[in-house]
Parts: sequence; structure tokens; C-alpha cells
Amino acid sequence: MLKKSQRVTAWVTAREAFWIAAEALRSHKLRSFLTLLGVVIATTTLIVVMSVVNGMNLYIADHIANLGTNTFVLHQFLWAQSFDTYLMARRRNQPIRLEDYEYLRDGLTGYQHIGAMANLSPNPPARYKGHVIEEITLNGMTPSFVDIGREKIQAGRYIIESDYQHNARVCVIGQDLVEKLFPNVDPLDKEVSLGGLPFRVVGVAERVGSTFGQSEDNFAFVPLSTFRSIWMGRPELLVYIKAPDSQHMMELQDEVRALMRARRHVRFKEEDTFGINASDTLMSAWQNLTGTIFAATIGLVAVFMVVGGIVIMNIMLASVTERTHEIGIRKSLGARRRDILWQFVIESGVMAGTGGIAGVLFAMVIARVVNMFFTAEVPVSAMVVGVSLSAAVGLFFGIYPARKAALLDPIEALRTEN
Repeated sequence: MLKKSQRVTAWVTAREAFWIAAEALRSHKLRSFLTLLGVVIATTTLIVVMSVVNGMNLYIADHIANLGTNTFVLHQFLWAQSFDTYLMARRRNQPIRLEDYEYLRDGLTGYQHIGAMANLSPNPPARYKGHVIEEITLNGMTPSFVDIGREKIQAGRYIIESDYQHNARVCVIGQDLVEKLFPNVDPLDKEVSLGGLPFRVVGVAERVGSTFGQSEDNFAFVPLSTFRSIWMGRPELLVYIKAPDSQHMMELQDEVRALMRARRHVRFKEEDTFGINASDTLMSAWQNLTGTIFAATIGLVAVFMVVGGIVIMNIMLASVTERTHEIGIRKSLGARRRDILWQFVIESGVMAGTGGIAGVLFAMVIARVVNMFFTAEVPVSAMVVGVSLSAAVGLFFGIYPARKAALLDPIEALRTEN
């Protein structure tokens, strides 16, 4: 532990070095700007990239990888995989059919809800009187999706079991259909044409929003049984399975995997002929991608930081030369080598830290502009890392000039003219 007098001396030295650095920055604005330009660019680049990556992570988690709380999806293949692996799985794996869904519904234990859906492709048109939407997303759903899907009912009701059992021509529509087909009319109990066939609107969903500028409210849901009887007798299904809590998610996935492998007679050493997709696996694949982007950015930032550090070191060497007489006076008055060393190291760190703060401010402005058109969210950790890294670069590259100043002979230094 430092003694009280030593702590006071260290504090006075640090404070004096800080104000000397601040005065040097204020007195030579252009030189200071050019000195810190590399650090500012490096810090700005680092924080902007971290902000965009963070914003994308939040966006992906909320809009794309959001399968629902404690929910995973059984599909023909895994969604997060390389293109070559996907093509191989597409050829090898059989689609998920209604028989698979019913097999899991009746044989699986421990799940909270299970539902199946199918999508009609190409997207059909929707009409009501003189209003037309050329393409909508049309899905066939089981009634159990009321407890699984993101879409919540705003008015009316969801598809119910009697609709499913009787192949009823009823539908639930999204807000885009409400606004474009029923601008001044209550859509409930109205007959809308979906793919050229009449369906009675029984429910209106709450607004979902958009993903990458593409509306998520341009949809209509019909009973899966009706979907099969009209458009596709054996559709390819996505089976959504909801666990009672996060602790049972992995157990339930393992049980689904075991049942499907047994049903399809997959041998022990063979790969799954289906895909189990969960939010965490999608986010993991996405973060692996952004991790690669971030690693490349780190290389660019490192170059800028090294260049900025070298410039700071050169300026500090020039500062030592300019202040040789001052150093001689300080040494003659009792300043130790350690005091001189710390003065210049701290001064260098303050200069670089100021560049880091400027970089943070620039990055926040750029991130706000980016967020208007795309997505960017500045994390507090990015600001801390940016300022800390720039200050650390200043401290590191300030060691050599500081050591040179500390080793000056006081007699020779005093002989030097200002």
C-alpha cells in the first residue's frame, strides 16, 4: 500500500499532467486534431461497427429468430447451415407431413402446445369488392396456433376446432388486408376472396410490423384442413412445439429427435433426416457471421490505432524536445525520474483518451443517422472499450518519450534554450 504522502504526490503529478495535456490540446488545435485523427477514426470505426452489429443482433432476435417463447420448429431441414449442406439436406430429407405432426401430437410428452402450418406458393391475390391485393401470404394453420404464434387477435376470434373439423372456409386476416381491402368497413363476417375462393373473416390480428422493410401484416390464415382440401392434399408442414419452460426445451428437442429418427428408421450413425430449429441456434449462426465481420473490423481498427499511436509518440518526442529546459528546472527543484516519467505517460494517455471521447461522439452521431435508415444501437460496452483502448494506446506509445524525458541529465537540460 502507498503511504499517504506518496498518494498525494501521485495525485498531484496526475492532475498536473492532465492539465498540461489539456492546455497543449487547447493551444494547438490543428496539431491536436491531426495528432488524434488516427485514434478518432479507429474509435469511430470500432463503435459504429459494434453499434450496427448490436442493432442487427437485437433486430434479428426480435423479428427473425423470434419463434416464440420456449418454442422450436420441426422442418424438413435446418435453417442455419451452409448452402451446400442445405442442398444436400433438401435432396435427402423428406418433407414433414400431416402424419408426422399427428404422430408427434399423440406420442410426444411434456409439451405445452403443438401446432402445424403450411404455406401456399406462389402467393395468391386477395379481393373484396373493388379492392385488390395482388399477393398475400396464405397459411393453413391448426387451431392450436392461437397459443403459439406471434399473431394475436385484436377483434373477433382465431380458428377453432370446429372450423378445422368441418373444413370451414373462414380466415383470420392481418392489418394490411384490413387497411387495403376494408378501408371504411368492419371486416368481421365479411366475405373476402382468397386465391379466387370466398372465405368469411372471423378474426383480425394485431399489427406485427415489418422486417427489413417487408410488411409482416400481409397475411391470411385458414384452417389447415381447408387448405388441404382446396389447394394441397399433402402440404409440406412446419411443426411448432412449445415447451412449458426453458429448462425443458432441450429435453423436448431430444424427445422429438428420438421419435422422428425412430419413425423414419434412421440408423444410429446416420444424420437426422429433418431439422430442429430454435431461436438460440439461429442467433448462434447469425452471431458467427457477425463475429467474422467484427474480426475483420478489428484488423482495420488495429492499423488505425497503431498509426495514431505512432503519431502521438512523435508529437510527444517533439514535446520533450520543446520542454527540455522545463524538465531541467523540475529536476533541479527535486522532481524524480518517476515523476517526469509519469507526467509524460499520463499526458500521452490523456491526449489519446480525448481522441477516444471524440471518436465516441462521432460514432454516436453516425449510429443515429444509420438507425434512421437501417438499424444501429450503441452499446455502453462499445463506448467503454473505445475510450479505454484509445487511452491504452496513448499510454503504451507514450512510454518511450516519457522514458527519454525522465533520463535527461538536469545540467544538460538547463543549458538548453527554450
